[in-house]
Amino acid sequence: MGCTSSGKKGETNLNGAFRKEKEATSPTLNRIIESGELIITTLSGPDTYYEYHGRQLGLQYALASDFAHSLGVSVRVEVAKDTTDLLLKVKQREVDMAAIQVPLSLIAMHHLSAAAIHNDSTAWVCCQESHDLQMALNEWLQRGAEAKVEKEVKQQIRQRFTVRRQVRAPFISREKGIISTYDPLFKEAAHTVGWDWRLIAAQCYQESGFDPNSVSWAGAKGLMQIMPSTAESLALPAERIFVPADNVAAASRLLRRLQHTWKDIPHPAERIKFVLAAYNGGTGHIRDAQALTRKYGGDPQQWDDVSHYVLGLSTPRYYTDPVVKCGYMIGSETVQYVYSILQRWAQYGGAMAACRPPTPLQNEGSHPASSPNGSASRPFHPANHYSRKQHILSPEELQHAR
Repeated sequence: MGCTSSGKKGETNLNGAFRKEKEATSPTLNRIIESGELIITTLSGPDTYYEYHGRQLGLQYALASDFAHSLGVSVRVEVAKDTTDLLLKVKQREVDMAAIQVPLSLIAMHHLSAAAIHNDSTAWVCCQESHDLQMALNEWLQRGAEAKVEKEVKQQIRQRFTVRRQVRAPFISREKGIISTYDPLFKEAAHTVGWDWRLIAAQCYQESGFDPNSVSWAGAKGLMQIMPSTAESLALPAERIFVPADNVAAASRLLRRLQHTWKDIPHPAERIKFVLAAYNGGTGHIRDAQALTRKYGGDPQQWDDVSHYVLGLSTPRYYTDPVVKCGYMIGSETVQYVYSILQRWAQYGGAMAACRPPTPLQNEGSHPASSPNGSASRPFHPANHYSRKQHILSPEELQHAR
């Protein structure tokens, strides 16, 4: 899994608005169409680009994806480490454009060209020679694409909080120790993973509420909420993803894989927490939180320390830190996920009953390692060879950069 994301090549399907321009002279558009993908750069963040359970999200990404769809191509994202890196990628033609709002004055200062101008003050960035791409972007924007995509993104956010499953009772029979009708599947999975079967049952309840037909807004499916892309890597055919036995078996293979990934956590009870966190939030993000923990003097092998920085990865102070490779994440969800599963496991009679609820971040200025009450929220985005360890500029800093 890597920080550079790419979609499948699409068939050429130019809109009429662009077809005439393409048939004349349009070297940049022709190259994009022939390659089957639009390469963009942007910055990691909740409003720009991030990955959530394998799904690419963020308003700027959604806008770029809509534009690419109008050309009949897919999108590949090269995440820049900072603003300087982003502008350099465009200038050196490592990408087709930058999909992020940059002040017009800064674009001109770097001898680049503005496209899809927003509010007469900011715009996306192209190299000066890409006249045809600029024209296509401006025509696409004039058709009302921005308002349409913003509405779709808001709908996505609302769907995150919409329950789309039939939640079963947490127990069928507490007296008889029967948790669900799927207990035999959990017991079989426990042999694969090396866990208490009741822990896997608790995780399943957290994932789907024991609903085998559950589908999350992000596209995760089945009892253990497996993403289609993950299912493929686990040899789970798409047509069998809702079959309870196959779904749980595939999840057990994923958990076993994560157990191996986190073998550097020596204590088994601690390793469970890291495996659950990685199952929900991705290994790359949790490794980032470990790096922050290490940097600020915490113990990177203790979940209570690392979880503070998982929470911190939702704030710019931490997700733009030079040691962070994967950028922004919704850390509060992952920390709550681990806590809820461990609490339910304890209710089921599990051995690890002692766990603390997540500590919310008090403010961006608090230091998670030094404050007991404070704390430091892309499928996986490792740094690429273009990255620079420089400060990411705020819009205000961008406007006044010289």
